[in-house]
Amino acid sequence: MTAPAGRAATSEVYRIDWLPGTDVLHGTCHCGAEHTAQDPVAMWEWMLGHPEGHQPAGDHPEGHQPRGAGS
Repeated sequence: MTAPAGRAATSEVYRIDWLPGTDVLHGTCHCGAEHTAQDPVAMWEWMLGHPEGHQPAGDHPEGHQPRGAGS
């Protein structure tokens, strides 16, 4: 698969899952950081906002993962 004109090809994978029974989205960035949000726009802003708010999984003190939307 080739990248659209004017865009570089990338191997970065972003994943957003909807948590059934809720209005919550759970995102996993290509760097391994995780985040939750109810607003899809806020989720994408977080994912594309590197490095602000991102720490790869395993780099968190005491094993805590970053979470959004007050969780």
